[in-house]
Amino acid sequence: MKIAVIGASGKAGRLIAEEAYIRGHEVTAVVRNPDKVDTDKYGLIVKDLFDLQVEDLEDFDIVVSAYGAPIGKEDEYVTSMQKFISIMESLPEVRFFVVGGAGSLYTDDTKTKLAYTLIPEQFAAVPIAMLKAFEELKKSKVNWTFQSPAFTFDANGPRTGKYTLGTDFLINNRQGKSYISYADFAVAMVDEMERGKFIGKRFTAVSDSE
Repeated sequence: MKIAVIGASGKAGRLIAEEAYIRGHEVTAVVRNPDKVDTDKYGLIVKDLFDLQVEDLEDFDIVVSAYGAPIGKEDEYVTSMQKFISIMESLPEVRFFVVGGAGSLYTDDTKTKLAYTLIPEQFAAVPIAMLKAFEELKKSKVNWTFQSPAFTFDANGPRTGKYTLGTDFLINNRQGKSYISYADFAVAMVDEMERGKFIGKRFTAVSDSE
């Protein structure tokens, strides 16, 4: 498959691009700074995401948003999603994957409590903004898949290649923790690209933490 990773120089995007590449997919990095990606492995589009146009992404099978808004500009999660929707609604055959947040996962069976309420208020701006972005995506006509990480999302954790899947609820691993490494998050995302079980849906995953 031809896969574009927007934000391929970031912590999540880098591992998603690498995971797709080692499986033999044709990966293009969409970045503002080309010096931060391996152009021997990846194709390259050097653009700010807000400057992207339909023609930039129309030749891909999958487009991934691994965009992370700068601190203090959390509202860009919403405005960036609106930008993506404006493009991807014109590309209904192209699957659009989002590296989402855990804050929009439910913590109870009645779907009345969300995980972001477990976070101290001073740290809640990002999960709240990502929740708003998710709500925008769900209302759209985009061919989307939204992947929420576990509550603890470990940038330095190992790639075990094993995980447990969930849907809209916070779930725990075998140690009773809501945990996943960035590397196993990438494994789960590329698995979904290849399997197509969550088209028009959100999913989550946890991996072992020890």
